[in-house]
Amino acid sequence: MKLTEFQTKYVPQIDNFLKSHLVSEVDNPVFSKIMSYSVMAGGKRLRPLLFLATLETLGHGIGESELRIACGIELIHTYSLIHDDLPAMDNDDYRRGELTSHKKWGEAEAILAGDALLPLGIQWIAEGSNSAALAIIMSQAIGPNGMVGGQYLDIDSTNNDSVKNNAKVINQMEWLKTGCLIEASVKMAAVYAGANDDEIAKLDKFSKEFGRSYQIYDDLIDVVETAKEAGKATHKDADEGKNNTLTLLGLEDSRKKLAEMIKAGKEAIAIFNEPVLGEFFNLYQKVL
Repeated sequence: MKLTEFQTKYVPQIDNFLKSHLVSEVDNPVFSKIMSYSVMAGGKRLRPLLFLATLETLGHGIGESELRIACGIELIHTYSLIHDDLPAMDNDDYRRGELTSHKKWGEAEAILAGDALLPLGIQWIAEGSNSAALAIIMSQAIGPNGMVGGQYLDIDSTNNDSVKNNAKVINQMEWLKTGCLIEASVKMAAVYAGANDDEIAKLDKFSKEFGRSYQIYDDLIDVVETAKEAGKATHKDADEGKNNTLTLLGLEDSRKKLAEMIKAGKEAIAIFNEPVLGEFFNLYQKVL
């Protein structure tokens, strides 16, 4: 199955699950609406699709339980976006082409919506998998040694001249804040589907290349797309003193690094007959 076919098949299922269960499983209808606002604002559903595509690659069936796990991942991702957009963080007015949560509902409401989406996401992962292992993988990926730790490094490195030319710190920061959640989406599927050691190793290599390269792609979006195209403010990073791979290497060398990661990521999963995972790298064509 091609990626476009995979998206056409599963994005509506993901959206329908999110829409219905955020209504049926949240008691307060107003708070449910606030939580749903950012979740249902659109987006690529990249992380839940990676989870499902890994299952497909391993020949594992996809049903209600698998959708619950995938949607739990999306809840957690959306929580991170809501908090990342807050005035104390990136202070963004738009996300996915819509007003950010705090601009629509207020800062307190946005903080609480994120606070609610995070544990609900963990709950859905645990319920769908009936496994502590998957909840542990996710918790580690988004905690102090994962995504949140990376977000702290991002804040600490902004307007910090000591970081400007420090490739090690920039690489760690970008891996943690973006790569860890992507890696966890693939790893959870591999564990859930009972992949063997060689398959796990190959999928781990793929997820590391894709996860690390995704932040480079996102930084390139900031300079090559308009706000309308990106669905959020662009051309902000340099003005705000952000230190990242793009500011470290420049535009063309960042593109070269991205191309190298695409090649390595595709080679890692060449052992699989299923082409869907490799096609996720096609998302990067617009910035190359």
